[in-house]
Amino acid sequence: MRSADKVTRLGSFAVFAALALGLAGCKRDEDKQAFQLRVPIPAEGVPFASALQQTLGVQLRPGHQVSLVSNGAIFDSLDQEIRKAKSSVHVLLYIWEKGAASDRIAGAIVERAKAGVACRIVIDDFGSPDFAKDVQPALVAAGCEIRIFRPGLAAGDKLARNHRKIVVIDGLTAFTGGFGMRDNWLGDGVTGDGWRDANVRFTGPAVGEAQQAIAENWQEAGGTLFPLDAFPAPAPGTAGPASAAFVASTVSPVVTRAERLVQLMIQAAKKRLWIANAYFVPSNAILEMVKRKATEGVDVRLLMPGKKSDSKASAGAQHIEYGSLVERGVHVFEYLPSMMHAKTILVDDELAVVSSINLDPLSLNKLEEVALVIQDRAFAAALTGTFEGDLKHARELH
Repeated sequence: MRSADKVTRLGSFAVFAALALGLAGCKRDEDKQAFQLRVPIPAEGVPFASALQQTLGVQLRPGHQVSLVSNGAIFDSLDQEIRKAKSSVHVLLYIWEKGAASDRIAGAIVERAKAGVACRIVIDDFGSPDFAKDVQPALVAAGCEIRIFRPGLAAGDKLARNHRKIVVIDGLTAFTGGFGMRDNWLGDGVTGDGWRDANVRFTGPAVGEAQQAIAENWQEAGGTLFPLDAFPAPAPGTAGPASAAFVASTVSPVVTRAERLVQLMIQAAKKRLWIANAYFVPSNAILEMVKRKATEGVDVRLLMPGKKSDSKASAGAQHIEYGSLVERGVHVFEYLPSMMHAKTILVDDELAVVSSINLDPLSLNKLEEVALVIQDRAFAAALTGTFEGDLKHARELH
């Protein structure tokens, strides 16, 4: 295996993607007794919101403003919101490395910390092995509190990493998606080497759930309880038209919320199921559900990395599955200009997920992950537009 310093330069999750293949063999056998969602979604008299609550224990609540933030625009949006922070800036990331992206966002955080804003940051030990040396000193000097997630794990536990990506400002505005604090995410996802990714900025009740997800990891990493003012009620007059729910997933010996969520979204598709993802080595249950939806006449499209994947091992495993998918009517596309790193699911005309969840054994079984579920026609239309734009830079496999 590559050493940790080489891993971060080339893409630390590539190692996870390769390790996922090692899990895949045992996963196939375990799948025989694994969770599979078989009930219709939505069912007669049971709308999607109730199905979501029954399956994952989260509520789809109204009153959200949700906007899609693609590629390098995430740093523009983060910089703008952080510099407006009045009480707190909370950050939870898998990857944070030195570079232009880091300098910009760290600079914004340092500015607010010096102004008395509470800045708390949780960083994964494996994903960001050089953070303590390269980035942390300036943040600590400005008054930020830093916690490293699960340092020095025993060999058997090394896959239990934190792959969540969340930023919450003042407990009122949040971001999540596939981004990391590294220069790979700069650019437009088409020209140069900038990765193609999808993220969301959101306000509304789900922000409190995102804040809670940071708080639980903060506690585990040795941090104290957040003050009550870290969980304010949504600001008056800011309610938006979208309904949303925040889902946090953690390791489970049987089934994670990540697996449940992906199956729920697939099962809910009646007309359209469009999935973009960085790695496609899913559970047998997910694989068969995707095929079945295509045979039922659902427009199923999978958009995955092409030759610029950061994990050749994962890309090779994906191709093993493509033939059977295409035979069943699934449209499989490979993104050509850069690494496709988005993790989105688009269902019919108003349901969408933007997340940190990769469709591989690690994300679906081992890692700390998060997702925002959105029910809103305008947001679904925006995600449709970006997906169709990406297909112009992709080739379909036959």
